[in-house]
Amino acid sequence: MPSSDQSLRTLQDIKSMMERSSRFISLSGWSGVSAGICALVGAWLAATRIAAHKSSYDEIERGPSTLGIADSGLALELLLIAIGVFVAAFVLAFLFTYIKSKRAGIAIWGSSAMRLMWNTVIPMVTGGFVILRMLQLEYYQLIAPCCLIFYGLALVNGSKYTLGEVRYMGYGQILLGICNLWLLHWGLAFWAAGFGVLHIFYGALMWWKYERNQADV
Repeated sequence: MPSSDQSLRTLQDIKSMMERSSRFISLSGWSGVSAGICALVGAWLAATRIAAHKSSYDEIERGPSTLGIADSGLALELLLIAIGVFVAAFVLAFLFTYIKSKRAGIAIWGSSAMRLMWNTVIPMVTGGFVILRMLQLEYYQLIAPCCLIFYGLALVNGSKYTLGEVRYMGYGQILLGICNLWLLHWGLAFWAAGFGVLHIFYGALMWWKYERNQADV
């Protein structure tokens, strides 16, 4: 019996080492929570600027492709808010992931991290070019659903190189983006739900599942 238990532990150790070598498992639940909070703050700032713009100019929407924000000044403000949200979320995600990697004694950069990066970057960069063209054509109402859909595709594509639960968050982002295509005037709400609420829910779930018992270590 003891030899059987030892063999089982050995197999579990081998499985753990193989998983570490093939998957990037250092993603922190706090990374998702912080990214979600950044997204909600950004959505609030964007809503504030849109409301201020509408009250200042009392503009009537000039077609389904403008969302009432056709002036370049407001579009630039919203773009800067989006960039700020992305940078803040990225920095915080990297910080929390680095802390988790140091605690676990795992290198934050390696072959698994590189595979994860390439498999998520390709769909996101592709989506970035699509969204850039939409900005040029002033198809503003399609930007929010496209952000959600391409981001969801990136998560699904990269999920095989990290925690499996990332795939389900990707499915959620894609579903929200598709729904947004038929509810175009609710783009900011869907954006906040996907990048904000869904990230916070995912991050909290991952912390509870993988990091809760390590919090005091």
